[in-house]
Amino acid sequence: MVRKGTKKDIPALLALITELAIYEKAPNEVVVTKEILLSDGFGKDKIFDFFVYETKNGILGIALYYTKYSTWKGKCIYLEDIVVSQQHRQKGVGSKLFDAVLEVAKNKKVKRMEWQVLDWNEPAIKFYKKYNAILDEEWINGKFEFK
Repeated sequence: MVRKGTKKDIPALLALITELAIYEKAPNEVVVTKEILLSDGFGKDKIFDFFVYETKNGILGIALYYTKYSTWKGKCIYLEDIVVSQQHRQKGVGSKLFDAVLEVAKNKKVKRMEWQVLDWNEPAIKFYKKYNAILDEEWINGKFEFK
């Protein structure tokens, strides 16, 4: 049911990214396209990997991650997003995807796995607390956006 994402999964990946943006009240923020995802996920300068959770009914969820570097810890995995289609939440799909990324982190012998969760997203916070995750409220996220 959980497998590595392939090129043919790009349309489903984009659809779930869009669904997440709507859920997070930012539907107009998605500027990534199928072509960009294809290039960044499978091109010469590959940036990310992803898992899909698939049944005979199609792809129900994704987990997108990449390698990052910590000056204190060294190699880390950053889980950009787990997205489970609205009608399939609370059925263990997210756990299976999260476990798959945890397995990658263990196999790569990284020192840390990181992600973010919005402070109002109570279902996600409860999900991560089931894993005894450290949810740090001390750090403030900073970013620049380039058009």
